[in-house]
Amino acid sequence: MIADLFNLFFPKTCVTCNKTLLKNEDLICLFCRHQLPLTNFHLDNENTVKKVFYGRVPLVNATSLLFFYKKGITQRLLHALKYKGEKEVSAYLGSWTATELEETNWIKDIDVIIPVPLHKKRLKKRGYNQVEGFGRTLANHFSIPYESNVLIKKSATRTQVFKGRLARAVIKPHHFSLQQKEKITGKHILLVDDIVTTGSTLETCATILQESPDVKISVATMAITI
Repeated sequence: MIADLFNLFFPKTCVTCNKTLLKNEDLICLFCRHQLPLTNFHLDNENTVKKVFYGRVPLVNATSLLFFYKKGITQRLLHALKYKGEKEVSAYLGSWTATELEETNWIKDIDVIIPVPLHKKRLKKRGYNQVEGFGRTLANHFSIPYESNVLIKKSATRTQVFKGRLARAVIKPHHFSLQQKEKITGKHILLVDDIVTTGSTLETCATILQESPDVKISVATMAITI
């Protein structure tokens, strides 16, 4: 009763269209959810995400949940996550991805989940790593260890949002470091991030993770640009 009264005066709204959510809706209204463009890449091991990294870094598997189109609904959703404080979107997309990955066998081979890190200055400014909820939700769903202190962002870099594709392709390895590498030695790592554009950040992170002996790497992201 109290909750109903609260919602009457402070109604929850969809993070993508701002319409009032119904009782059976969470974060995103059903209309917007059905508009989100699923990739279904988890069903095809030779998908677009994996092809982005051909000849650059070896991946066992790779997937993205959604297609990202400029000025499209996925862009609005991720903008709300990164810049409007809607950090619950991260776990929401993690739960959705987990449901999709239940249809695959390769997720059962993952030993540890590691997020692409934020530098401490960016983390302090935003208040959260936008990938944290996504990665932790996957980890909890499949009972896989989650390690956020193995891959570290050592130096702050300017935001990639307003850069062109060529500028985004330059990510220096010295911006990251590997800590406690014994935690991942011989492990199959699922590296998670919010979006694949050129793949430069994920490539750099994967290369650094490979400094630990005998690691295998797969990738899962919320979206991929088209």
